[in-house]
Amino acid sequence: MKVGVAYSEPGNQAWLQVELPEGATVQQAIEQSGILKRFPGIDLDHQKVGIYGKFCKLDNPVQEGDRVEIYRPITVDLSDDDDDDD
Repeated sequence: MKVGVAYSEPGNQAWLQVELPEGATVQQAIEQSGILKRFPGIDLDHQKVGIYGKFCKLDNPVQEGDRVEIYRPITVDLSDDDDDDD
């Protein structure tokens, strides 16, 4: 079955297709896609993953046509807070 794996960083994004056997997991899709070599900063121990925008675990099974997504952490720089609330 074919599954897509998507990841994006500022200025660089990837959508990779991978052929997997029935019963394969999200983690297997990610590993076999080669995306971890293309983006060595991905840390699956700390980053969330999902299928079509719904969070799931790495051991979640994938289905034909799924889009596996690796999410970057949201960061906020509070030093740029230019609200005049104070």
